[in-house]
Amino acid sequence: MSAKPLLSIIIPSYNYAGVLPRAVDSVLSQATPEVELWVVDDGSTDDTPAVFAALSQRHGDAFQGVRQANGGPSAARNNGVQLAQGRYVLLLDADDELAPGVLPGLCDRLRARPDVGLWLAGHVSIEPDGRERAHAASPVPADALQRLKAYLLDKKIALSHGACVFLRELLLERPYPEQLRHSEDIPVFAYCLTRREVEVLDLSLARIHKHPGSLRHNAEAARRVGLDLVDEVFRQLPAGLQSLKPAYRAQRCLSLFRTCLLAGDTDGARQYYGEAIRTDWRVLFKFSYTRKALRLWLKR
Repeated sequence: MSAKPLLSIIIPSYNYAGVLPRAVDSVLSQATPEVELWVVDDGSTDDTPAVFAALSQRHGDAFQGVRQANGGPSAARNNGVQLAQGRYVLLLDADDELAPGVLPGLCDRLRARPDVGLWLAGHVSIEPDGRERAHAASPVPADALQRLKAYLLDKKIALSHGACVFLRELLLERPYPEQLRHSEDIPVFAYCLTRREVEVLDLSLARIHKHPGSLRHNAEAARRVGLDLVDEVFRQLPAGLQSLKPAYRAQRCLSLFRTCLLAGDTDGARQYYGEAIRTDWRVLFKFSYTRKALRLWLKR
């Protein structure tokens, strides 16, 4: 392993002892001397310590694992970024894996363009039943304001950990917000999309395993974050991008309206729809939401 790696791959993990070896092996089986790996165990309560010992025995010094008190995925990612020595960082979830043979070519690209702040790549999604689907990287506008609008408002830029590479300097400037336990990646993606040049890679970087989510859990987590996410997204963005904040706040209100509605929280749904209108009355023309809101009020 190089004393000054080009790329640091960070795997935050919490109670993923069963699949963590797959993620680690997908990295170290193809790592070049320019690549280092850090695994950050976020206070797991399963057999992760034993898995760490087995991985260390199998891979020797190439496996670098650290443990921390449980602080959530943002704290684990931030810890990994602090430990990393590479110019670039790839954050890989513990239940996912790198695409085979992708690292040598990726390092060639990174080495040739040290000015790029964010690299976007494709990925392969794997459903619980084993079905696979390839997703190409989203195209990105050249202008920072248009990139932010495409990401936050138009939903035309899809980003996920494992399928992008960050300039480490940007993650040090804009750490993951540890007080958020839901949607904590959105402020970081928004910042990195707008601060430096963004490039799209014509390759699949990761195999991302999908899991059936818990609607109740996701709804509760989203409601706990609430509208704090809006302020967090725009907190470190320059003045020229702040014009998008009201529209994003209105959109966030509508998203929370839908989340509460699906979770059976009718009072919360009414509250967020009303706040959406107060933020931007033009949401009334989003008829799919307006119809749901009318039915909700007519039930009272």
